[in-house]
Amino acid sequence: MPTNGSSGDQLTDAVWQALTKVNDPEIHRPITDLDMVESVGVRPDGHVDVKVLLTVSGCPLRETINRDVTNAVGAVPGVTGVSLQLGVMSEDQRKELQTKLRGGTPVQEVPFAKAGSLTRVYGIASGKGGVGKSSVTVNLAVSLAEQGLSVGVVDADIYGHSVPRMLGVTAGPTPVGEMIMPPEAYGVKVISIGMFAGGKPVTWRGPMLHRALQQFLVDVYWGDLDVLLLDLPPGTGDVAISLGQLIPNSEILVVTTPQVAAAEVAERAGVVAQMLRQRVAGVIENMSWLPCPHCGEQIDVFGSGGGEAVTSALAKTLGHDVPLLAQVPLDVRLREGGDNGRPLVVDHPDSPAAEVLRDLAKRLGSRSRGLVGRSLNLTPVSGA
Repeated sequence: MPTNGSSGDQLTDAVWQALTKVNDPEIHRPITDLDMVESVGVRPDGHVDVKVLLTVSGCPLRETINRDVTNAVGAVPGVTGVSLQLGVMSEDQRKELQTKLRGGTPVQEVPFAKAGSLTRVYGIASGKGGVGKSSVTVNLAVSLAEQGLSVGVVDADIYGHSVPRMLGVTAGPTPVGEMIMPPEAYGVKVISIGMFAGGKPVTWRGPMLHRALQQFLVDVYWGDLDVLLLDLPPGTGDVAISLGQLIPNSEILVVTTPQVAAAEVAERAGVVAQMLRQRVAGVIENMSWLPCPHCGEQIDVFGSGGGEAVTSALAKTLGHDVPLLAQVPLDVRLREGGDNGRPLVVDHPDSPAAEVLRDLAKRLGSRSRGLVGRSLNLTPVSGA
């Protein structure tokens, strides 16, 4: 731990110790570990001068860093005042930071595809649009975060991106050299092409879609995630195929509605997952029924049986059990929450739809990752 005073300067050491408790608000690691503290000086009267280097000059959370550093140092016994100077990292310092954050991983390697990764990756898929896939993704993500899990969401629906609005995210990502720090809402880190498109439509074809998804997985600093959700575009096109190629150990959650037409199309999304050697973790039937506002009885607005039809057909095709994980009832507040950036599980946690989604998140969050691609640390015994 560097100091500007003598090695016996207890106050200087105490200030450095206090700074180890200050986390960068985007990276969520101590600023001392990230080499952001350039210097600490203690005057004879106990006044402390601290210089902190921001990752970029336009850091959107500079005021948060200013407040946290000032409060942490000011609380050290013997400190009479704090003067904080904010500087900016040089290009070489940013490169060193990127290397440290990547842990020596090659730039183009997807961290979630590594054999030692403990992150559960779920692609949220649907055969057609309009089944509420993004609403399910957002509310699942927030519910998982409420359990204390570290959660990330990739809005991989390049053409119809909507996740940032649904999460109420207005801040953009912060570039640190070639690395991107994703914004966060409700404890969920999120990245979307909408943060880069500037409101313009995206008109990319296959290779560019693949590259965009790859960048979201490689160039974004996600940290140590417990769960990563990818809101996939409807259908069985380029992005779904790219996910299978980039993260072959990812699992698929198929979202459908009770409609027979929607169920038939949803089945295809599961079949494509099998072709890419991904496991279909289960089916979520959204808009399953509407509670009558007068008597409380269930009204099957979109028919019934669609979710069970998909699970039955997929089980027969894939050769293994595909569970119907949840049946989410219709709730106008689910749509309103998406429009307002206030997820249903946050504003109306006791509503029937929110309770179903939170229960599903609890089951998904507690599932073990399985043994696929993981080392068992077994050593062969000679002569056995």
